[in-house]
Amino acid sequence: MFSKEESKKIRQEFWIHFGKQYPRKWLLYNTKIKDVSLKFTFTTKKAQVSIDIEPYDEIIRAYYYDKLLSLNNIIKTEYLEDIVFEDHYQLENGKVISRIYVELQNVSIHNKNTWEQTMNFLNYHMDKLEAFFIEYKDFISQ
Repeated sequence: MFSKEESKKIRQEFWIHFGKQYPRKWLLYNTKIKDVSLKFTFTTKKAQVSIDIEPYDEIIRAYYYDKLLSLNNIIKTEYLEDIVFEDHYQLENGKVISRIYVELQNVSIHNKNTWEQTMNFLNYHMDKLEAFFIEYKDFISQ
């Protein structure tokens, strides 16, 4: 096991390495839709690329989730066929959000042998997710 400090250092090393290998400006939090963001997640068990909806108001969360859900067929046929829709996704801190995501299992940020596979996964899937989001952003935000 790693101490918190060692784990933090490994995480920083991964994200620095990822940024150097794929030097581009990702959309992420700059969606221009309050409470909707695109995210990279890499833990000791899995990696995810997601669209997260996390407003304080349940009605707003449901509104954006339903908008994205209505695009389910399009995103699965034209962008990411293995995308998962979860209306009530619980984060590690206990907070419940809505999340639309693709996931890579059996990788660990603490295992450098899985880094290359994970970086390729994150880059490829975020590129697809961003393309989808940019194409349908006006519809989602209305």
